[in-house]
Amino acid sequence: MTVRTTLGRRACLIAAAMAVSAFATPSAFAQGAYPNKPIRLVVPFPPGGGTDLIARTVAQKLTETLKWTIVIDNRPGAGGNLGVDQVAKAPADGYTLVMGQTSNLAINPALYSKLPYDPLKDLTPVVLVSNSPIVFAVSESSPYKTFGDVVAASKGKPGKLTLGYSGNGTVAHLSSEIAENAAGIELQHVPYKGAAQALTDLVSGQIDIYASSIPTLIGQIRNKKIRALAVTSTKRSEQLPDTPTLAEAGYKNSDAVSWFGILAPAGTPAAIVKTLNTEINKVLQNPDSASKLKADGGDVMGGTPEAFAALLKADLPRWGKIVKESGATID
Repeated sequence: MTVRTTLGRRACLIAAAMAVSAFATPSAFAQGAYPNKPIRLVVPFPPGGGTDLIARTVAQKLTETLKWTIVIDNRPGAGGNLGVDQVAKAPADGYTLVMGQTSNLAINPALYSKLPYDPLKDLTPVVLVSNSPIVFAVSESSPYKTFGDVVAASKGKPGKLTLGYSGNGTVAHLSSEIAENAAGIELQHVPYKGAAQALTDLVSGQIDIYASSIPTLIGQIRNKKIRALAVTSTKRSEQLPDTPTLAEAGYKNSDAVSWFGILAPAGTPAAIVKTLNTEINKVLQNPDSASKLKADGGDVMGGTPEAFAALLKADLPRWGKIVKESGATID
């Protein structure tokens, strides 16, 4: 009787343990073995652009050092909203991430009357990767040698000098509004669908000035096809050390940068966010990947998820105010 009871109890205990294991094991493996399948990193813009190059640099180094499989998934559309929305609605398991930036996370909420995602509620910041100021450039043959020259010429003929940038409501557009207000000038805005045609028009003299992020212009600047006049950051860019900031040129409160960072869907486990943050910070500190990011015109950042979250929270109302003052809207 005692033996049967003992065996019965043992069988029950084994069955109970197996039941608990059946429910607990997947979660335990998911946490302990992350990642155990490919990670999809969504880039909400076409291949070849600044955001795409930054994402590929980070993905390549993670693959080299950790043997992770990172799949870059370019999902352009609606000013970056399409790709971001896909990630916002993806499973919060750490296997779908997005390379977000200032435009689609801090500007678009004010620019679009309806946005399918809330940057603060639907996404979890993982790490800030890099940032890049906007640079104002002219053709190498332009008579304007400094941003002050542009200001002086514009005041002599308000609304006549042409300023190009890619897209209404972009960081370049709104940074131009900030600069104009700071300098007390009025330029004729010429929005382009992309940088290629704008650069052609700038070099040929069809437009007077072009505003864009450094990664877009750095090649043409180094090849002396165009000349950088000023950058919008609070300090000079490492990639353009001879180019003054707008503040140095005498135009205060005109700083604006385009930042790039990786985010996951809201609700992603803290342990996974921590793993991603730790490993991507190592990538950013790696001399090889850091030099590639700098070569493309960006300043390497890094830091904690909390610091990135604080930046996003602060930039939303700041850019929202700028969008409202500019009158820019996209429906």
